[in-house]
Amino acid sequence: MPKNIETTGKKAASAASKVLHNSSASKAAKSAAGSALSQTKTPAKMTSAKAGTAASKTLRNQDASKSAKSAAGSTLTQRPGK
Repeated sequence: MPKNIETTGKKAASAASKVLHNSSASKAAKSAAGSALSQTKTPAKMTSAKAGTAASKTLRNQDASKSAKSAAGSTLTQRPGK
């Protein structure tokens, strides 16, 4: 498995937090946000296939907020084999 050197930055972590606190955010957006937050300051963790799929759905969703898409993008940069 490739080594992950990416971590979630402060802006993406803040965006992920907003998504998790948003009661109207989709399940996929919250999954991607949770994955992004779990990888803050921990480069050893990588995005799972399930979280990657949720992040991809969030990025394709035209109704997703800017915060949700930011968190999803951060999640996808930390997936294995990128």
